[in-house]
Amino acid sequence: MSKPINRRSFLKRTFYTITGIIGLSGGTYYYAKHIEPFLLTVKTDQIFSEKIPAPFEGFKILQFSDTHLGFHYQLNEFQKLVNQINDQRPDLVVFTGDLIDAPNQYDKQNLQRCAALLNQIKAPFGKYWIYGNHDHGGYGTEIVRQVMELGGFRLLQNETVMVEKDQEHIVLAGLDDVMLGRPDLDQTFDNITDDLFSILLCHEPDFADRSQYYPVDVQLSGHSHGGQIQLPFFGYIVTPPYGEKYVEGKYQIGEKPLQLFVTRGIGTTRLPYRFLCKPEIHLYTLKQLV
Repeated sequence: MSKPINRRSFLKRTFYTITGIIGLSGGTYYYAKHIEPFLLTVKTDQIFSEKIPAPFEGFKILQFSDTHLGFHYQLNEFQKLVNQINDQRPDLVVFTGDLIDAPNQYDKQNLQRCAALLNQIKAPFGKYWIYGNHDHGGYGTEIVRQVMELGGFRLLQNETVMVEKDQEHIVLAGLDDVMLGRPDLDQTFDNITDDLFSILLCHEPDFADRSQYYPVDVQLSGHSHGGQIQLPFFGYIVTPPYGEKYVEGKYQIGEKPLQLFVTRGIGTTRLPYRFLCKPEIHLYTLKQLV
């Protein structure tokens, strides 16, 4: 007897059929492959909490994610991304994983150019990053780490850092990748108390169902690409493991509640299309809740 499939499984099984339908329309195909993937947008959100210290009122955090360099996304576009990041004048910049689609196959000269471009990003309160599954995959762990270090980014791998402004602090935490790394919430939040405002960087958004039980006020994630292709009546077409429940936008999770923000990211993977799902960087402004 055949095993029944749910809606998500059905959508994934019919994925290539749908992309074939898209391909039948020359204009739609051209738009989804050559236009929309490069229509980078800036999404803005305000993060409210009574735990945000007064000096951090109006503090700007910029998140970018999932560039997947080498797969339909090249360094000329990456230069434009860097320029747009700097145009926002963020106080702090975070990268939430998947820098290069296949790190061990990426040209060494391009790795050097990528590091130089990352080094152009300006953020007076620091630049931080976490591993995504593609960063660990393809023997890429040390390759990506070296590129990010040369680019002036500090890795947060199951650890926290105190961001200080006018003798007040907020917590920035980062987890190792959920799929191919060794994420450890106990280690990460060992010395963190609930009275401190804390932001967690975690590549896979669905892990918020676990991180909600730790002293985390906000989780910033990527990984899902916003479904990458969205179709009316079908919804999100491409959703990876740990990016199926929380796909894009803002969610409130648990009793606290935990505020989860999921960005669509920049690049593509598996198939070089975006449809009704423009790439984005995300700018957050911290606001005291009074």
